[in-house]
Amino acid sequence: MPYLLSLDAGTTSLKAVLFDTEGRQVASHLEEYELFKPSPDIVELDPQVYWQSATASIRAVIEASRVAAGDIVAIGVTSQGETLTVVDGHGEPLRPSIVWLDNRSREEAEAMDREFSPNDVYRVTGQPEMIPTWTATRILWLRRNEPEVFRRAHKYLMVEDYLIHRLTGRYATDRALCPSTLYYDLTTGQWWPEMLGYLGIDEAQLPALKDSAEIAGEVSEEAARQTGLRRGTVVTTAPIDQVAGAVGAGNLEPGVITETTGAALAICATLDEPAYDPQRRIGLYAHAVRGRYVLLPWIPTAGMVLRWFRDELGGGMDYNRLAEEARAVAAGSDGLIVLPHLSGAGSPEPDPRVKGVFWGLTLGHHRGHFVRAIMESIAYVLRSNLLALEDLGMEIREVRSLGGAARSDLWLQIKADVCRKDLLVMACDEAASLGVAMLASVAAGVHADLEAAKQAMVAVRTRTPFDPSAAAGYDACYRRYADLYRHIKGLFE
Repeated sequence: MPYLLSLDAGTTSLKAVLFDTEGRQVASHLEEYELFKPSPDIVELDPQVYWQSATASIRAVIEASRVAAGDIVAIGVTSQGETLTVVDGHGEPLRPSIVWLDNRSREEAEAMDREFSPNDVYRVTGQPEMIPTWTATRILWLRRNEPEVFRRAHKYLMVEDYLIHRLTGRYATDRALCPSTLYYDLTTGQWWPEMLGYLGIDEAQLPALKDSAEIAGEVSEEAARQTGLRRGTVVTTAPIDQVAGAVGAGNLEPGVITETTGAALAICATLDEPAYDPQRRIGLYAHAVRGRYVLLPWIPTAGMVLRWFRDELGGGMDYNRLAEEARAVAAGSDGLIVLPHLSGAGSPEPDPRVKGVFWGLTLGHHRGHFVRAIMESIAYVLRSNLLALEDLGMEIREVRSLGGAARSDLWLQIKADVCRKDLLVMACDEAASLGVAMLASVAAGVHADLEAAKQAMVAVRTRTPFDPSAAAGYDACYRRYADLYRHIKGLFE
């Protein structure tokens, strides 16, 4: 029986998942890693950690599944976006990867904002604001601050590209991974010459562009030795992890919204043609389905806020015990409001200067209040972005919830009540991994196209309906949250 292996390199962990051709999860393995954060604006990781995590995860999955390596017909790879890895002519990293959460390149972003019209940048790349998150600003930072690295740079890669290279020896990337680099032209499907010229780099320093579900290469002899895979196994491209999750949730056509609450919060709304927000609040990306697009509002820190609270202030408790304490707290957290912007604000009002806030504290608040207020804050941000999408004329027929938060009944109910939307949870709780496997199945010829893969591999597990009475109470809480943000955001300028 043929099997499909997916790799998903996230912000704080890498996951390998093995699926059969009907979307059943056979085995999985997660490797966590700690980001290097020596100062508030610096976030890095040794690129070797991504590869070491990948090899450990692949070997663990093969061992746990007892599936013969020869029965794995294709491996798909996705990753976080924006994180920059620079390698020399031998493929060796020249410095630590600059993780997408890093904000060191503020001055470079400001310089680029002066050089390029914001409307032109939005039209070409789909990115509404010039912020230090975008990969191009990091390359300019390297040129200004690490000229020797800039001089020796052979390739500028995303995490997915780096893993594909380690697996195959080839440099390839997915078009639907690249819009937020800010040097990819969404309208032509090619690299943006004007931005490359400004940065002082050329196309030869970038990987080959592929569509989603294309073959990037085959597992090399060295990679086979390190991973336990069969040499020659097909390796395929996949879109940015959030769009891969949309594919895994069956979000292939307009009207369906997927929201993923993992480390970040990302929302995917599928479009038949490009749509731009006149207020430039929401980014536009390529869909894995050729010729379709995705409006993708996102928030840098979502589930990461809860992880931070667990690790720093949670008293050693796990997520389940923290959630039980939060469940005992009334909706609205007795007036405690969280602004969850621990690494700058994202959609619908992007601003890297904004910081996190816990507001309204009293002696009557305890740990459960903090946990529930964090959960509610992400629901408020989700609501503000759904309202922004509806303002653009989008019909939201259905919201499908993904990510770690979709495993929490409490968090699902809070989101449903705050947003006044029923939430659907998929049968496979690893939607991004499933989406990657679906794309790999198409590339390997297991399924004829994505629609066929969807019919064979995607199913809904549960529906969480919103409670009208609870929703009415949350309307007032949301207004307080929005008022607080409006009044306080100017303090960070």
